[in-house]
Amino acid sequence: MDDLKISKRKPCYPISKKLDRYLSEYNRNIKLPIFYEDLLRFQGAVEVLDADDNDTLWVRVYYNEFDREDIYLALKKVYAILHSDGNESIFPFLSVDAVDYCTFGNSKPFRIKIRNILNDNYTYFYIKTADASRIYGLELEHMLSPYNLNFLVSNKTLIEEHIAGIPGDVFIKDMLPNCTKSEKAQIAKEFVKFNERCMIRLLGDMRSYNYVIVPTHDFDHVVYKIRAIDFDQQSYEGKFNIYRPQFFKENLEMVKIVSDSFEKLSIEQYKIEERSILVKRLKSFNDRINTLLECMVTDEISKKTHIDLLKLKIFEYTYDVNFKKCKTMGDILEKALDFLVHNYENVNPLNLK
Repeated sequence: MDDLKISKRKPCYPISKKLDRYLSEYNRNIKLPIFYEDLLRFQGAVEVLDADDNDTLWVRVYYNEFDREDIYLALKKVYAILHSDGNESIFPFLSVDAVDYCTFGNSKPFRIKIRNILNDNYTYFYIKTADASRIYGLELEHMLSPYNLNFLVSNKTLIEEHIAGIPGDVFIKDMLPNCTKSEKAQIAKEFVKFNERCMIRLLGDMRSYNYVIVPTHDFDHVVYKIRAIDFDQQSYEGKFNIYRPQFFKENLEMVKIVSDSFEKLSIEQYKIEERSILVKRLKSFNDRINTLLECMVTDEISKKTHIDLLKLKIFEYTYDVNFKKCKTMGDILEKALDFLVHNYENVNPLNLK
């Protein structure tokens, strides 16, 4: 198990004109009533603790009375745009219960809690600085994973819906030990597929706290799914293993249940299944994903040293000389997806051990 190091200060890459046009074409680009910078005008903050009084690394911010009314009204408008048609008739039934701020990580997001005062149901959304690599990650997740994502971009501000689930680190610590043998086998299967999907689409840093476990009750058993929740490390790092969740020490318990549950032949079978599904999704989103890749191929979303290292590492695994010719991260991802389409029927197309 490797102890992989992630770049601590990943730069925030601006949205190119090409990507901006793409976002407009697919209704991601929209005029919003508030920007990330507006939320930074808070007067003070208090720590947010969990049920066991542990620091969550979030702080609850508050605003002066003159700013608060305008900011809360704008946040209700964002909620309406994100979850409906922007109809303001719902505003009297909405309450902004909390605005939380996290200084941990690159995106430094705000988490907004919106409550329906009629029934006490609540939901969250996030406001972040728009980063091109993160937006590519969100779009690729929307098209290549089993899950649709709802997000909006306005100038330099990114709005993301909340992805519900049990944080992976919490699940591994508190719930995994109590799972039955059959449940662990089902979770192991999902982890194999999740690992394969992240590797092929170059989504990095899937340590246990960057994905969630989603349990769904199905007749007489529970089905577990794994969803990524952090897309900050889309096609940025140079080390190939950073795109493979199995190599993070935080995922050691997940790797153990895979080895305890399956023989190598079964693991290869699940990898093949995931590649096959990815190819089907690529064909289903053919025009859209080609347009996105056209933006990504010409975009700067990583350092040259990272690009040079990653393309050589993938060449060592695939022996495909096309990777050695790549000049951008978009180039590498495009070649990886092409390679998948042409080779997914093989037992081990990337020659991975």
